[in-house]
Amino acid sequence: MEKYILALDQGTTTSRAIVFNEIGMILGVKQLPFNQIYPEPGWVEHDPEEIWKTQYEAALGAMEAAQITSNQIAAIGITNQRETCVLWDKKTGVPIYNAIVWQCRRSASICQELKAIGYEKEIRERTGLLLDPYFSGTKLMWLFDNVSGLRTKAERGDILFGTIDSWLIYKLTGKHVTDPTNASRTLLFNIHEGRWDEDILKIMKIPPSILPTVLPSSSDFGFTKKDLFGAEIPVTGCAGDQQAALFGHACFEAGASKNTYGTGCFTLMNTGSTAITSKHNLLTTIAWDLGKGFTYALEGSVFIGGAVVQWLRDELGIITESSEIEKLARSVPDSGGAVIVPAFVGMGAPYWDPEARGAVLGITRGTSKAHFARAALEAIAYQSRDLLVAMENDLGAPIPFIKADGGASANNFLMQFQSDILNKPVILPEVSEVTALGAAYLAGLRVGYWESTEEVERNWRKKREFVPAMTQDAREKLIVRWNKAVEVTRSFICC
Repeated sequence: MEKYILALDQGTTTSRAIVFNEIGMILGVKQLPFNQIYPEPGWVEHDPEEIWKTQYEAALGAMEAAQITSNQIAAIGITNQRETCVLWDKKTGVPIYNAIVWQCRRSASICQELKAIGYEKEIRERTGLLLDPYFSGTKLMWLFDNVSGLRTKAERGDILFGTIDSWLIYKLTGKHVTDPTNASRTLLFNIHEGRWDEDILKIMKIPPSILPTVLPSSSDFGFTKKDLFGAEIPVTGCAGDQQAALFGHACFEAGASKNTYGTGCFTLMNTGSTAITSKHNLLTTIAWDLGKGFTYALEGSVFIGGAVVQWLRDELGIITESSEIEKLARSVPDSGGAVIVPAFVGMGAPYWDPEARGAVLGITRGTSKAHFARAALEAIAYQSRDLLVAMENDLGAPIPFIKADGGASANNFLMQFQSDILNKPVILPEVSEVTALGAAYLAGLRVGYWESTEEVERNWRKKREFVPAMTQDAREKLIVRWNKAVEVTRSFICC
């Protein structure tokens, strides 16, 4: 009987499942959207039960699309939106609050308080992260401060905490576990010692009993409950979405880099067994653990990447489908001087400004919806360039090219403009679902579906390469304009 790997890719706006074969090709896929909840400006939540329901239905749908049975699934790999956190009742399994999403800025004041006390340096040294609402730890502090009786229940051992991977594994297997890539995004995990940091837990007043057990990214996370798929399928791979994408791109050598164009944009560079401390506001994170020790990465995060296109579609009504934006953007020769800085939930690396808010600058009476479309796509590329420049400054050497993936990487205009503004090639893989593929590889390696990372590397195939076509003078003028727009945006104080 032919065997396959099922990857569950739980993202910020959709739950996707994909069936892969041994050469890393897709046999079946199913994707389902779920609701975005915005209780207040800058706040973002998800319904954990809706996440589980859509992810489970997507898994069944992918198997149906591939025309296979559960007995043909050799293993399941999970990848997920990171930093989004869930608390649920240990006895009933019922969430006690909506999932607080990585984009949510509600814990900004908590971060400021911790900085004022002087904890930022210590926390950064231990976790590789900055004190920012982006990460799970201060979201958890907010929950303890604002949900009545929660702390008492947690101290009694009645509450479980997890990022989305933990929530899905719990629903699949009943186990309360996570992996180092997700643990390293919580502000609670010591990335050098490989453990939940007791001192940070005390600072944040978080009971250690609520935390999941941390297992290697390619290991045994449990078996699915038989009533879910009709068979007990091993769950053997787990990684946060950006680390999974790095793995899916076969970036196994130190210095290899990728950029994922999703709801946000995320640039990661493999730094091998060395945890490099950035001098340019990048993060140090765990790339993966194959059971032989940590591989580390430098990371830069753009909070609003493809989400700016969703904004044009859903809030402004400039387009009705996201796919329309490329044709609209190409209908004008430039943005007409318009610049969009999509700091809707603050700005990530290298600025880390949680108080910044979005801005549209340089518009005139002649600015059209086509100019808005072009400016939105250009903003994605500008923000990604900021990350790569910071990364090159940390390296002290240029990155020769960048591998790209994610939904927005299908936009040829964006990829060409990215290559132009970076002045370096942008390379797309033949299999675009690199995040899910990375999770599949982690799972398959554990059960012997793939024998080694060398076999995984042989599976990676180039689909297309974009090369720079912009003059240096034009590039420099655009970069100067972007930098001015960022400066103006950050100087604006929203009352």
